[in-house]
Amino acid sequence: MKYKRILLKLSGESLMGDKNFGIDNRRLALYAEQIKEIHDKGVEIAIVIGGGNIFRGVQAEEGGMDRTHGDYMGMLATMINSMALQAALESAGVQTRLQSAIEMKEIAEPFVRRRAVRHLEKGRVVIFGAGTGNPYFTTDSAASLRAIEIEAEVILKGTRVDGIYTADPEKDANATKFDLISFDDVYSKGLKVMDMTAFTLCKENELPIIVFDMDTPGNLLKVVQGDQVGTIVRN
Repeated sequence: MKYKRILLKLSGESLMGDKNFGIDNRRLALYAEQIKEIHDKGVEIAIVIGGGNIFRGVQAEEGGMDRTHGDYMGMLATMINSMALQAALESAGVQTRLQSAIEMKEIAEPFVRRRAVRHLEKGRVVIFGAGTGNPYFTTDSAASLRAIEIEAEVILKGTRVDGIYTADPEKDANATKFDLISFDDVYSKGLKVMDMTAFTLCKENELPIIVFDMDTPGNLLKVVQGDQVGTIVRN
């Protein structure tokens, strides 16, 4: 394996599958199978998942709700997804721990960096829920922050597309894919990988990001093995 400790970032929308809202159990099971596959090979895995399939803080603003209030609602949505993924992983026989940035002692441990690292060392998958615990920060920022804190070697960003393109490949047939691109080039070309706070954290801490298609079975294993799958962003 090329990578020993990774942070996997999943979007909430990816859990919808073909639905318009909520969680597709088949998609959840597919993700659990892929995560188990690399777990069984000794990879230490931390996961951050978004909440966009249930609620987004920006939705609240559009409806006239206070942004801070909306962001906390979004954090709770990430906890629902995190609990669903935890259940799917444990059904597949993978020991999992859920840590929350907001205290929810009945359903999750509080986030404690040393404890999270110890879980990883013991072969448990650790899911970080509730973002950073602060409004105005996305789950991309939470993924970058947690990855740095646990000293992950890479962030693997699972998406619906197989990498970073010059334009949206779903809209532009002439869009071409990058196999490797620098942080500076992503910024200068105005490409969307993560929000700027998350992106800057990765750049300054020399933490590479690999954007890949998580919906294709076997891709996660290929990425961790170091195969050319997706797009690598690094300094």
